[in-house]
Amino acid sequence: MDFNVLSVLIISAMPFSELRGAIPLALYLGFTPAESYIISVIGNILPVPFLLLFLEYLVRIATRIDFIARIYGKIVDRVEKRKKIVENYGYFGLTLFVAIPLPVTGAWTGTLLAFLLQLNRLKAFLFISAGVCVAGFVVLMASIGIIRLL
Repeated sequence: MDFNVLSVLIISAMPFSELRGAIPLALYLGFTPAESYIISVIGNILPVPFLLLFLEYLVRIATRIDFIARIYGKIVDRVEKRKKIVENYGYFGLTLFVAIPLPVTGAWTGTLLAFLLQLNRLKAFLFISAGVCVAGFVVLMASIGIIRLL
């Protein structure tokens, strides 16, 4: 696998950068807009099924460490404040939540939200993936617009 492709996949799979970091990076590295979108979306969706399956186990182990438990608590507090959209609109709300490419929204937070609300894992995966696709398009269009302004 090409190093540039791997770089974009890793950046898009990371919880803080996700698509907002991967798509501009891919464009900078010379990928076409379509390639940038596809590689970034795939990378962003890759961790979701594993998180949905193993998040409960990972949280149980990680929160044994005080520092991580405090960080997790802060993240849960932030997610709790934003869960109304999912409670009001159900799975479609989960898609909307993930589709908004802002800090503290995205596939990782959407997965945590689905976990905290005990949503069906398969449905959550499908609706999170749809949100990632929409967010990828928004980020791609914004990135292309910024490039054209420069």
